[in-house]
Formats: sequence, structure tokens, C-alpha cells
Amino acid sequence: MKKKIHFETLMIHGKMVSSHWQYKDHIVPPISSSTSFRLESSERGAEGFNKFANPEFNRLTTPPIYIYDRLDEPNKGILEEDLALAHNAESCVSFSSGMAAISAAIGVLIKSGDSVVVHKTLYGCTYSLFFNWFSSRLGVKVKQVDLTNPEELDYVLTQDPTVMLVYGESPTNPTLDILDIKAISEIVKFHNDKRKQGRKIFLVIDNTFASPWCQRPLDRGADVVVESLTKHICGFGTTMGGAVLAPRILEPDLLLFRKDFGGVLAPSAAWSITVYGLSTLALRLQKQIETAYKVANFLESSPKVEKVLYPGLESHPQHSLARVQMVAPDGSFAPGSIIYFVLKGRNDRDKKEKGRKIMDFIARSSYSITLAVSLGQTKTLIEHPSSMTHAGITVEEQIKAGIEPGGIRMSIGIENSDDIIGDLDAAFSII
Repeated sequence: MKKKIHFETLMIHGKMVSSHWQYKDHIVPPISSSTSFRLESSERGAEGFNKFANPEFNRLTTPPIYIYDRLDEPNKGILEEDLALAHNAESCVSFSSGMAAISAAIGVLIKSGDSVVVHKTLYGCTYSLFFNWFSSRLGVKVKQVDLTNPEELDYVLTQDPTVMLVYGESPTNPTLDILDIKAISEIVKFHNDKRKQGRKIFLVIDNTFASPWCQRPLDRGADVVVESLTKHICGFGTTMGGAVLAPRILEPDLLLFRKDFGGVLAPSAAWSITVYGLSTLALRLQKQIETAYKVANFLESSPKVEKVLYPGLESHPQHSLARVQMVAPDGSFAPGSIIYFVLKGRNDRDKKEKGRKIMDFIARSSYSITLAVSLGQTKTLIEHPSSMTHAGITVEEQIKAGIEPGGIRMSIGIENSDDIIGDLDAAFSII
């Protein structure tokens, strides 16, 4: 393609011609549902195994030899090509879930005895992965710092030469901290310039809350991006998946990790995310952002609400950074569709009890808001992070991470904003 194609069009049509599937007549790629593939000869089978995860073989430009679904197959290949385009990435490897993708990214970058630096606020399952598995069982030292203050990272990297990985979400789940990816990457680069080859630090950013429509961390200096495809990219709450966007040098290890640990995305899931999710991503996010602004402003004006965190509001502590970093491919400000708010109350216990009443009311009586975990769907979802998505973290650690016991997370869908606000107003009337 010699001319520049807009993001929305690119996500609908992809590369048009793919080395993963030579189809000339299909407007929509067909679904591959075969776990094994016919080989013309034993020599071809040997060649296929030799090419798999081989750094000398570029699967973006040379048709792969398909052998077995756990290694590679057409639908995953097409999805990975399109996701790499969306993120301006050299390579993409898909996985069965966002957590499988995170596990793979960490697993190929560190080993026992290494240290990692993570942001103070993490998704509950990611926190468990770092502390219950990598730290407690695999001998990896995990250090939590406030990455919204890059000077803290600089201090840790100066003191500890065993740090091999810096990991953070931006925006964070659920508090919507915005990490200055460019500033963090410059600190990592400064320290990498003093290190020997093979001891370089990798910066990994979880981009799930943003999606490639709202933010592309590789363009701001991140080395690796992980993303849950289950959320915004699928968009309909029907399919699970995850992806690692990385330099091509990491692709062989990621493919081998997927083969050996088995977190393989099903062909039908890859097909669905490609055909329905990516093609509607921009359309959905534009509508969700428009509605999120209206809902966030309603919440901020409510006498029942103590605090609202949404990157699109000027009251957000890092609003100015968000305006620079959370930008859609067309240049517009894209602060996402997630809102975090805290109700007013006498104390944390009172706030939490009011939140429980509101969510129980919504579960019974709301039409446009659903009490459920997950996010990024066409339907508006509401949940209580402290007792749900982040329940694996002690309350004391939650508070240190800025997760308030009475905090409520909303993922805005594509319903009419008046209906969402009306349901919230009705829920607030009972407290």
C-alpha cells in the first residue's frame, strides 16, 4: 500500500494479501477449523518444524507450512498481522486470554534470580501472577513503585542491576493512573546504555484499557505491549483472547512459549475477533468515549459522589498527560471508556455499603447497566473492584495502590447516554 490508509479502513480490510492465507474470492476470510494439516511429504513436515519459531524465517512475508494448530494456523496469522498493523509492531503473537499473553511476555523476558519493577496498582490476576507465582514460587524479586513518578524508577534501577523488566498498565485497572510511557522509556534507555548486551531492561505496557484506537505504547518507547483481546478489541463479550506485540527478535520465544505452555487462541476466536472486533473497534470506541464524557460529567456533578476519575475530565490528576498520550490515530483525544468513582460517606465502610446498595439496585432494576466484571463491551458494565476483580489483593495492599474499598468501576457501552444516566440517577436516589 503506497498511500496512507486511515486506521478504520485498515482494520476492516487488513493487508488484503496475506502470507497466512491465499484467498482471492472471499471477502471475509473463511474459518479454519482443522487442528492438523496434510503434509505432502516427510521432507515438507521436517521443513515445517524447522521453520517454526526460527528467527531466520519471517512469517509475515513467507507462507508458513502449517502442521498443527498449537504451532500456527491461518486465522491466528491473519489476526496477528492486523494487530501488528494497529500497533505499528514488528510482530504479534496471540494467546487464549489476556493473562496467557501477560504470562508469556514475562516468561520469555525473565528468569529465576532476576528482579522486576511493577507499578503500585495492578489488575488483581496480574498481581497474583507476579507475587503468588513469579515471586513466591519461581524466585523472581518483585518491587512495586509508583511509576507515575519516574524518579522512583530511576532510583530503583540505579540501585539494583538485577532488574530486567519494568511493567505497568496505562491507564491502570481500576484507578485510571496514566503512566508517562515516553518518560519511563527514556529512563530505561538511559540505564540500558550502561548495561552489557543480554542484560537489557524491557519496558512492558498493558494497553487493555486503551486499545490501539486510544493509545499505541510502542510509538512512545515501550518495548512490548500486552493486551486482552477479550475486552475492547473483541468488543461484544463473546470471545476470549490476548496478544503480545513485540520486536521480531522476541517472536520465536513467544511462539515456543505458546506451543509449550499451550495458551493457544482457538481459530474460531481469532476469526471472530478479526471479522467483528477489529473492524468495528474505531466505531465502537468513538461512541463509547462520547458517552463516557457525558456519564463522567453527570457523576462529577452529583452531590452523592465524592470523586470521579476519568482521563477525559480536567479534574483527572494526569489529564494533561492523557491529552498527549491517549490520542487516536486520527489525532483526536481518546481518553477511553472506563470511569472510576467513589461515593460520599462518613468513612470507608459507609461508602462501601452505599456502593453495595447501588449495585444491588442496578442488578435488580437497571435496564441499561449490568452488574458484571470485564469491560470494553457494547453493554455498559459496573462492578466493585475491591471485592471482585481485585479481591485477591488484601485490603491493606489495595489502599496502598489507591484502590478505595468503596470505589466503583464502570465500563461504558454504546447505549444512549440518557438511559445510562437515568439508571444511575435512580440508583443514587436510594442512598
